[in-house]
Amino acid sequence: MEHHADDPQQQEQHEGGGVSTERAFEAEPIPSLSETITPRSLVVSVILGAALSAVAMKISLNSGFLPSLAVPSGLVGFYLARAWIHALDCFKVPHLAFTRQENTVIQTCVVACSAITFSGGFGTYMLAMGRRAAGGDARDASNVAEPSVGRLIAFLSLVSFSGLFVLLPFRNALIVRHRLTYPSGTATAHLINSFHTPQGATTARRQVETLFRSLAGTVAWNAFQWFFAAAKGCGFRTFPVLGMEAYRRGFFFDFCLTNVGIGMLCPYVITASMFLGAAVKWGLVSPYLAAKEEVWYAANLGPSSLSGARGYMVFIGVSMILADGLFNLLTITFYTLRTMYKSRRCGGHSHDGTGGDTQQLPFHCLNEQKAAAAAPSFDDRRRAQVFVRDRVLPNWVAILCYALLSAASTVAIPCLYPQMRRAHVALIYLAAPVFAFCDAYGLGVTDMNLSSTYGKLAMLVVGSCVGRADGGVVAGLVACGVVMGTMSNSNNLMQDLKTGYLTLTSPRAVFISQAIGTALGCVVNPLMFWVLYYKVQQGEGQGGADVFDVPYARVYRGIAMLGAGQAGLPMNTLWLCRIAFGVALAMSVLREVAAQRRWRVAGYMPSTICVAIAFVLPARVPIDMFVGSVALFLWRRTDPGRATAFSMAVASGMICGDGLGMLLSSVTTLTNVRPPICIKFLSRTDNVKLDAFLATLPMT
Repeated sequence: MEHHADDPQQQEQHEGGGVSTERAFEAEPIPSLSETITPRSLVVSVILGAALSAVAMKISLNSGFLPSLAVPSGLVGFYLARAWIHALDCFKVPHLAFTRQENTVIQTCVVACSAITFSGGFGTYMLAMGRRAAGGDARDASNVAEPSVGRLIAFLSLVSFSGLFVLLPFRNALIVRHRLTYPSGTATAHLINSFHTPQGATTARRQVETLFRSLAGTVAWNAFQWFFAAAKGCGFRTFPVLGMEAYRRGFFFDFCLTNVGIGMLCPYVITASMFLGAAVKWGLVSPYLAAKEEVWYAANLGPSSLSGARGYMVFIGVSMILADGLFNLLTITFYTLRTMYKSRRCGGHSHDGTGGDTQQLPFHCLNEQKAAAAAPSFDDRRRAQVFVRDRVLPNWVAILCYALLSAASTVAIPCLYPQMRRAHVALIYLAAPVFAFCDAYGLGVTDMNLSSTYGKLAMLVVGSCVGRADGGVVAGLVACGVVMGTMSNSNNLMQDLKTGYLTLTSPRAVFISQAIGTALGCVVNPLMFWVLYYKVQQGEGQGGADVFDVPYARVYRGIAMLGAGQAGLPMNTLWLCRIAFGVALAMSVLREVAAQRRWRVAGYMPSTICVAIAFVLPARVPIDMFVGSVALFLWRRTDPGRATAFSMAVASGMICGDGLGMLLSSVTTLTNVRPPICIKFLSRTDNVKLDAFLATLPMT
């Protein structure tokens, strides 16, 4: 997404001897705290935060792949605030000017709210505790914990707010002294800065108009589809566009515009890798496992059982994810330590002479020269002055708040989840500052958030310590939640502080807006989860898998089962897992070596994690995403200028429109309103049989 801020970024790179970003805003006074966090910004943040939380929830539950919503939140927040001001101008009501600092506060609050969808585990560890993800394992009551709204709000509040304080004493070291890039935060800041120039405001207005047109068209398409989905298997979501045989194998395009939009936002290597993984899964592995039916596993198992064919797919995907996560953890640790060493040795200068493509994954920022000059530029001096001048909290207060929240969590979490031990919670919070600092430093260098990787490691360690007989599956998942909630929120805060640093926004305002967004997210997301998932899933005539696929819940359940013990795993699972682990590790090593040595094939090598994800997703999801990438590729070939300017707006409109369409569909389900028509597709043979059967019925 960084490429949408190309022009401001080029300005920034030349500011040492050319155009300066802050010179353009030099005449504007820096607004006070009350002029930055205004009633206008709070109202816009609440509305947009709730709307994007619904969108993020739908994406997380259905595809398990959640793109960053920072750019849509900044763009739509800018538009809503400008619309508010325009309305006040029409009625000649006096108002404060809308500044880039207020825009930053809105973006921070909205992203903090919607980010709880990921760190709260609504599509991962939290849902993995329930009976639906457990499948046949649901009979083991000690390893099942159904989510409830009250417990979710209490748990999220404890772990999320502790993450706000764990790294607060290090903010100056990470952002001013080490001058870490935080690429996503930097790109968002450049975007916000560009909005508040005359040319940028015009472009932003056109982008928002495109976004809303895309959103309206997506909602209308969802409404049209709804009329033809009267029963299970009806509607365009089961359209066999690739033929009936491919449809039976799971290969079909289901017209889910969310996944199409995600495919437009992702690099081509991501969607191509997922498509490759789906082809390997359904073309090679699935037929092989089908041949082992009644030999390795029973034939009468349900489609959601982890003891059958689905279990093999889940554990193969888990093994590949763990291999790639381990490789990334070790590699990023090495690069981070090397960067810190070079920075200290060179007095703040760090040069990595390897160059590279900014789209190269996963370490695309390690190859960029850090912007550290011997003589700080005007922009550097002005930003550092504003950032250091406003203290968020005294360090001792931040440490005290973290200690109190840690103590409260140590007491409360075992009461919420009896399978968890107080000693394990206390040890996690004691180790969290060290790992959170390493993760935040790595995020600033590589733009990769490894909180979920640390969470998986905690899941394995705690699960093995507790044991399956004493509820080790749930204990491991809770440990994962504590780690992810704490570290993910601390990373988000550092990222937003970098955005605030580049937009001259007071760190205190950023922290307060992050806290407001976190509090909102801890309430809105559990309620959204309850309405969108549990009530809809339990609605009459709705099959769970037909509404949401929740692929990552099964992945996290599988990891927790591996950590707690081997009981309940299908025959030969560990043998297949070892093979998958070795293949994935070899793919990751080869891909990194190719990138470092600049082999020509480096840009075409598949991403290991994306191939692994395809093993737990229905084939239609990678197909939808691949269609989105193909559409973007063709658009860029025919009209590169408009594609670069408006592709993100179109994709964001698709994602938001599909999320709102799902919300409307949920309302109709809860109110027992059913579609009037069922449209189904049959093969020629089945159609002949159906006609013959209908001919035997009496005419009415």
